[in-house]
Amino acid sequence: MMPESFNSNYEPAFFSRDVSPPLSDISQSLLEFIISRLPDSSHPLGKPAHHHFKKAGKQLRGRMALTAADCFGVPQSLSMRWAAAVEILHNASLVHDDICDGDMVRRGMPSVWAQYGKDTALALGDWLIALSFELASEAACIGQTPKLVSVLSHHMATTTTGQASEFAINSYPSWSKYMDISTGKTAPLFVAAVEGVAYLAERNDIIKPLQRFFTAAGGCYQIANDMLNVIGKDGAASPASDLLRRAPNAVIVMFRTTLDREHAAEFDSWLASGSEHNALNWQTRLRRSPALSMTASALMSMFDEAESSSDALPSDCQAIITPIKAQLRHVCRDLVADNS
Repeated sequence: MMPESFNSNYEPAFFSRDVSPPLSDISQSLLEFIISRLPDSSHPLGKPAHHHFKKAGKQLRGRMALTAADCFGVPQSLSMRWAAAVEILHNASLVHDDICDGDMVRRGMPSVWAQYGKDTALALGDWLIALSFELASEAACIGQTPKLVSVLSHHMATTTTGQASEFAINSYPSWSKYMDISTGKTAPLFVAAVEGVAYLAERNDIIKPLQRFFTAAGGCYQIANDMLNVIGKDGAASPASDLLRRAPNAVIVMFRTTLDREHAAEFDSWLASGSEHNALNWQTRLRRSPALSMTASALMSMFDEAESSSDALPSDCQAIITPIKAQLRHVCRDLVADNS
């Protein structure tokens, strides 16, 4: 028996980093709860925190947690705290990622570091991580499910390992290494959103099938974002900005496989130099190569894998993943149609 209280529309640029769709009732409730737990304006991080959450983003992870809770009959006193914990942890990673990537825009507004400086953004990301674990511990206490905190810890560790793997590479990764990096960065918090609810509802049977689905869906998510980066529709300052940052990108990985040995060595040498000299030449060659169409094919293969893995989920789980599948389907098909 779980106690009831605790004291204390699809758009073409669905995966774009600066698009915030209209909020549904469930998203609005989640956002209001998150804002209620942010510091006020007298706190050193109050203004930066409210600035970051002024536009909510898509809140996919939190919305999935709340949908799963409705499916499994988990009380909102639990589900809202868990949904907010996962969503806030994701947002902490965005604040930190913008520092690492040098991205000055987030959801159509200045990113936290661009508005308030890197030190403040770093501190805010850390503060949000602390809030995330506070909320997870509240949900664990209410639901008498102490495992929730270790679930959040595990998936945070996996996400940060995926991010660190991006920094650790000495040369551009192979396709398999790229997939390890991209799914490691993207999938864990999707899994965490529903896994925590599954433990609260004592539905351990769905955890492994969900992990398989979200690993494939996370791969789709990252490949689609990478394609949008190369064609200049992800909100970055210039098309193929990942090439300038030497960031792992599916299209760039594919591009390298199209080069003969001599040109591959030339490309590797340019990457290793860290120089922006001759960048326009490589960006042009990238866009004119078959890499985008090759990546589009890989995207559809990954989507087919996600669809297939979803079939293993019980019928009462389908409502949880249906919005993700629908959005992925639209984005994948549009990208494939435009770049085949």
